[in-house]
Amino acid sequence: MSRHSSHFFQISAFFFFYFALIGVYVIFLPKILQNYGYTPTQIGIIFSIAPLMRFITPFLFLRHFALNRRVLHLALLTMLATVALFYLTIDTFLMFAFTNILYGISSGLVLPYIETYALEVLRKEYYGRSRLYGSIGFIFVALLLAKLLENAVIGLHAIALTIFGSVFFAWRLSSDRAHFEAAPPKNQPFAFMKELPLWISIFLMQVSFGAFYSFFTIYESEHGLSLETISYLWTFGVICEIVLFYYQARFLRYPLLQIIRFTVFVTSVRWLLLFAFADNLAILFLTQSFHALSFALYHTATLSYLNTIYADKKLAAQFYYGIGFGLGGFFGSLTAGYAYGPYLFLVSGVVALGALLALMFSRPSLN
Repeated sequence: MSRHSSHFFQISAFFFFYFALIGVYVIFLPKILQNYGYTPTQIGIIFSIAPLMRFITPFLFLRHFALNRRVLHLALLTMLATVALFYLTIDTFLMFAFTNILYGISSGLVLPYIETYALEVLRKEYYGRSRLYGSIGFIFVALLLAKLLENAVIGLHAIALTIFGSVFFAWRLSSDRAHFEAAPPKNQPFAFMKELPLWISIFLMQVSFGAFYSFFTIYESEHGLSLETISYLWTFGVICEIVLFYYQARFLRYPLLQIIRFTVFVTSVRWLLLFAFADNLAILFLTQSFHALSFALYHTATLSYLNTIYADKKLAAQFYYGIGFGLGGFFGSLTAGYAYGPYLFLVSGVVALGALLALMFSRPSLN
């Protein structure tokens, strides 16, 4: 096996297990917590904790710590520790919140490391073809657990297995010392304010996703859909995402900022359709097809665009996840927990339009 093929396999395997873990977490954990007696507000709080940790963590690396191989290994060991804690604390709200603090810090550190490595080693021409295995992992658990999830223990087993797989392949990739121990360029400090409108848009974009990630399963259950049908909706969205990941290189030839603006606009339309047609199965499948644009193409275009702006690509990726999936996810989940009801996705649509408005003030960088 050539060096490139070995890298491709290990990166793809990491993405498979990591996003299978995300699948268990976002699709089935809300329902598991509801069965344990958690209220919508408590579920919103639980799902806001891990993103908040992802937001806080990157700021520690601006001055106090270095994003090196040792930090990656510590994060991986912490992820392993959360396996036992998920089992031991799930029936106690405060203890489970603590488990999610550790999970948020560790998982929030690991993914940007591997994402940056994948873009550097595979380039954006092959990055999407590797990243699509994450979507396959997501589909795998969506289809499998919909039929097997009779109690919380099965869901916890799935979390444990996917954490083990993620940690194993990330550890294998960390053997590339040249990348994971490389020092950031000292003559180019990380200027966060340089692209403030873009960071505001990244934040608002993920706020708009809070309702979807935290409450889509519950929301559609209350509109009469079975858990199995909802799993098919999740799966269809990810299939569309996979197709776009495979072919996205041809779209990324266009100006990246224009691509980002277009995908944010599509996302706002997606949430407004979910609000207006919550029980229309055909419209629901249409909105799920938009996931290819509002997640897959948006994600790669934004991460690639940040790589053209900032010399410290690892820290840029950390802030992308911290500001977006971290702070944005925190406020998105928390707001969704309090705003849950018939107007939930109307709020999401308005927030996504705010993300688009912010992008209008962002000046394009050469890419």
